[in-house]
Amino acid sequence: MLFFCDNNGLPLSCSGVISGNHHDTFEIEKQLETMLEDIKKSNIRTEYLFLNADAGFDTQELRNYCVRKNLFANIDFNKRNGNLSDREEIFDEELYRRRFVIERMNAWIDGFKALLIRYEKKEKHWRDLHLLAFVCIFIRKL
Repeated sequence: MLFFCDNNGLPLSCSGVISGNHHDTFEIEKQLETMLEDIKKSNIRTEYLFLNADAGFDTQELRNYCVRKNLFANIDFNKRNGNLSDREEIFDEELYRRRFVIERMNAWIDGFKALLIRYEKKEKHWRDLHLLAFVCIFIRKL
């Protein structure tokens, strides 16, 4: 699953379940579209937000989607996508250092033993357990 979180590591939205035999960028536009719609339902504006992502998400498809949706894509450059000096995209290393909040949130989710290994057969149950974990994380922050 893919996650959006705020600057404090609080989960905002999660994608649908992505099969383990697919890359994280599989159907990325569809996944992000549903995640952004979930965020908008909470009256949070999504225009001009920063999307920090690691080099695994360095695809032209994702970058174009972010431009269309007015998101600032701060995605680390993947060396497999050509010479870094020839790239025109902007990458802010200082902002990228703040990406640890999503890693910390993933560690908090791993603290829920039912989510550490997927025992659930149905995707809906797996996603719902994540939503329960999000609520617990939010309550802990309060």
